[in-house]
Amino acid sequence: MTTYGFVGLGVMGRPMVRNLLRAGHDVIVHNRSPEPARTLAAEGARTADDPREVAAGATHTALCVADPDAVRAVALDSDGLLAGAPAGGVIVDHSTIDPETTRVLAETASARDVAWVDAPVSGGEQGAIDGTLTMMAGGDPAAVTAVRPMLEVNGATVRHVGPVGTGQTVKAANQLLVGGTLALVAEAVLLLEAAGAEVTPALEALAGGLAGSAVLDAKGARMHAREFAPGARVDLHRKDLGIALEIAREHTRPVPLTGLVAQLFDAAAARGHGGDDHAGVLRALEALGPPGGTDAEPQASAAPTSNASRNRPTAT
Repeated sequence: MTTYGFVGLGVMGRPMVRNLLRAGHDVIVHNRSPEPARTLAAEGARTADDPREVAAGATHTALCVADPDAVRAVALDSDGLLAGAPAGGVIVDHSTIDPETTRVLAETASARDVAWVDAPVSGGEQGAIDGTLTMMAGGDPAAVTAVRPMLEVNGATVRHVGPVGTGQTVKAANQLLVGGTLALVAEAVLLLEAAGAEVTPALEALAGGLAGSAVLDAKGARMHAREFAPGARVDLHRKDLGIALEIAREHTRPVPLTGLVAQLFDAAAARGHGGDDHAGVLRALEALGPPGGTDAEPQASAAPTSNASRNRPTAT
């Protein structure tokens, strides 16, 4: 039985650890706030006082935390992972951070004979619960192979996408696509509501055609119901879109639509919705509409003139 370590027991980390336990692995865990670790201890995990202790007791260790600062602290502090990781071990970062920070951390780990694999995940909380996440793994091929059994417990799709840092680049592309689709689904929902369509069957019709997507399936009905209890939060998606824009600038690639979507997420956060599920980007678009939302009376002067009306002969 392999012993795995896991640091960061939030929305994604907790179910990932549960899946490792169900698969029969010995798992050592740590979280900044102790309650999630205590809960998992009751389910069979072992707990550690700090990340150093986690890494020292495990063959390979994973972490899943909120941002680059948190990853650096977990890895580099005096009681961090690299202070305890055994030579020849692998640290897997499931967090979503920027590629440059990842490469610096990998170099620091390599100097201690520890491999670093960036394997951010996509699929949300339900994907973590079901063990059906997608994982984009960047790193040395031998290191990815060493931790593949751990990754495949939680990932239905695990792909090695290149050297260290490329996992984060692929995740940035993923968030670019998800954020853009969220904004378009929000626009569609608001349009359907404003036009008086039966929104639920309309969304079902859209889902059955070329417009269908996992984002539409997961978020369309929630947007219509204004149910924004967080899974992935607006603030986290803002951070991810910022990473995508940084990568684009580094490589001189124009991404104008992503820039616009990032501004919509900024606007949602500015209106106090940063802690909402990222489907809450709808709030920013809703605020751009007429006062009173969908109940407002349309202004006659705003009605478009169709080409057919312009070209129709006038009665004489």
